[in-house]
Amino acid sequence: MAAAPTRDEAWELVCEWIDSDSLRKHLLGVEAAMRAYAERWGEDEELYAVTGLLHDLDYERHPDMDLPTGHPRTALALFRERGYPDELIDAVAGHADFMDVPRETRMAKTLYAVDELSGFIAACALVRPTGIEGLTPKSVKKKLKQPSFAAGVNREDVRRGAEELGVEFDEHLTFVIAAMEDRADQLGLAG
Repeated sequence: MAAAPTRDEAWELVCEWIDSDSLRKHLLGVEAAMRAYAERWGEDEELYAVTGLLHDLDYERHPDMDLPTGHPRTALALFRERGYPDELIDAVAGHADFMDVPRETRMAKTLYAVDELSGFIAACALVRPTGIEGLTPKSVKKKLKQPSFAAGVNREDVRRGAEELGVEFDEHLTFVIAAMEDRADQLGLAG
């Protein structure tokens, strides 16, 4: 089996490819949720974590998803070139609906389920005086109903992610909030 990068190697790639502090924090938030779900299910925590860290690696340099080199195609080519595991490559390809790659593994479904949601949770936390501390599924769902709030987040994708993962929506919200709250300082979400 191909070897996944270590967490340190993945973070080095992130630092090499991404200058945006907010995008780096997004990747760290996705990593936190991925690692927490892997632990919950007894899956490979490191593989889940590095997949979360690397899923948007080329987004800053190649944001145009319609181009042959657009996100996530450039990153996928790099991952193949480096011999990363197919499971990581398939999960990264599957997180982008327009790639038409079915999400067949639990890891691919997890990445899809936590990607948009972790960004939305971060947005919710950033407008609260206490940050992520005390953030509830109820308040996240209330913000989801406001189309103008974090307008770039596709609400349908957020719900579909939980459904594909087979986790009840409130439970999923609670779980991802808790995973991110454990890293509130690193994510810039402390009150």
